[in-house]
Amino acid sequence: MRDNLGDRRQFATATQRNREPIFQVLTRVLPPDGTVLEVASGTGEHGAFFAPRLAPRFWLPSDPNPLAVESIESWRRYTGSDRLLEPLGLDVREPQWTVERTPPPQLQERLQEQPIRALVCINMIHISPWEACLGLLAGAERLLPPGGVLYLYGPYKEGGRHTSPSNEGFDLMLRDRDSSWGIRDQEAVIAAAAERGLRFQEMVEMPANNRSLVFGR
Repeated sequence: MRDNLGDRRQFATATQRNREPIFQVLTRVLPPDGTVLEVASGTGEHGAFFAPRLAPRFWLPSDPNPLAVESIESWRRYTGSDRLLEPLGLDVREPQWTVERTPPPQLQERLQEQPIRALVCINMIHISPWEACLGLLAGAERLLPPGGVLYLYGPYKEGGRHTSPSNEGFDLMLRDRDSSWGIRDQEAVIAAAAERGLRFQEMVEMPANNRSLVFGR
C-alpha cells in the first residue's frame, strides 16, 4: 500500500545489510506472541521488514525525532502490514515513556490484548549518550514481564578493546562528532542491565563486526 499522504520514507544502507541476520536471531529469541516495542526505529525500514515476517507478533516502532516518526509512518503505510503499528514519539531518557504515560486509545486497546513482551534496539547506544542506554534498560525493567526479552544490536568493545580496526576508527569518528557518543564496553552494558534485573543470555557475532546481545527479564 503506497502512502497517499506523500512518500516521506527515509533509507539507511546499513538496514539492507543487517536486516536478514538480525531477523534470524529475532525469530529464535523473541517470545512467540505479544507486541515488540522497537526503540530508536530511525528510518522505520527494520519494522517494515520484520513486522509481516514475525506474525503473529505485533511490531510497535518509536523514535524521539519527529522526522524519523514521519518516515516510520510512511513506511508503515507503504508496507500495509496490519502487524506494524503506528509509531510513537519516545525518548528513552524520560522517567516514564509515552507508551506508559499516554498511549493513543487504539494502541492502549491493542496492548491490553497483546502486551509488550520484547524490546528491540538496533544501533542506538553508541550513537547517543550513556544516559540513553541507562534509560533504555530502566524502561525494559519497567515494561517487560517475566520471560520478556531485550535485544540489542550494534558494535561493542570487549575487555576495554575494540574488536576490529574498523570499529576503532568508527568510534573515533563518533566521539569527534559528539564526545558523549561512542562504542560501549559490552561488560558495562551487561553489568548495567543486571542492576535492572535483566539477565544476560547470549552474545551472537554478526556481520560487519557487530554483535547481538540478548537479555531476559
